[in-house]
Amino acid sequence: MSYQGYLIGILGFGLISGMFSPIILPQATAAIILLAPSLLISSPSVVIFLSYLLGSTLTIMIAGIPAALYERVTGSAESTPTSLWIWLACTALMALPAVIAFLQVGGF
Repeated sequence: MSYQGYLIGILGFGLISGMFSPIILPQATAAIILLAPSLLISSPSVVIFLSYLLGSTLTIMIAGIPAALYERVTGSAESTPTSLWIWLACTALMALPAVIAFLQVGGF
């Protein structure tokens, strides 16, 4: 059975959460603090891109925790459709403030 649909949804919500997050300033600050000593970041656009990437990655990782706990409790060795639905639902809930911010900016 193919799980590509679930993964595309999870990645889509993660992308929305990273790009339209209402906490972009703390994300950019964290990206500067974490990455500036090792990289020579001279462009603000690179910092913003890295903060988008940081926000998306953290959203996907944190939303995967309940699905991983479900898999641990049920004892399954592989991802099941139920665990992927849990992961997708948690990602959608975490992306909800970003979706609201996107709709307000877009004028909808």
